[in-house]
Amino acid sequence: MALLTLAAVFACKINTDLDQPVAIDIVLPDSGRVGSARLQARTGNLFSNPQTVTVLTRLDSIRVLGAARNTVFAADSLSDSLQVQAFALGGAIPANRRVVFTKTTFPASDSMVTLVPKDTVFTNPSTGVAVVQVRLGTGPVPDSVVVTATMQHVNRTPVQGSPLTFVVEFRP
Repeated sequence: MALLTLAAVFACKINTDLDQPVAIDIVLPDSGRVGSARLQARTGNLFSNPQTVTVLTRLDSIRVLGAARNTVFAADSLSDSLQVQAFALGGAIPANRRVVFTKTTFPASDSMVTLVPKDTVFTNPSTGVAVVQVRLGTGPVPDSVVVTATMQHVNRTPVQGSPLTFVVEFRP
């Protein structure tokens, strides 16, 4: 679907007359199962520059890996790792796929809470795992922080199992 949409975009840049023929040459390594593909639009003797597109396996699901609850004591300002694991169809590992983490502090306060390394993390190329931690900075100590992890398909629909929720409690 993404390739067809991309092809339509390239075709429209060459010729806006929908009644005119447009050919698309797609060269896929290993029958499209690995790596990248080249996309080139053509009409008559006019050729677009080849565009490289990455071939990705379709995401199947996402799940919590490890504990979904964590308690952080006052002496420590960093939670344990909050981990999600993504799965792709056919047993492929979904490498470098985006997982978005959001945080909500309870009760709502001016606490300086951040996600480490950041709020958008990519899955590990060899495991399909994405990891964040909650860091408590200066300010009032919240009771808890709820962290939500979401993944989407290319068409922006949620991946099965998404969103996932983690709870990090803070104790004196």
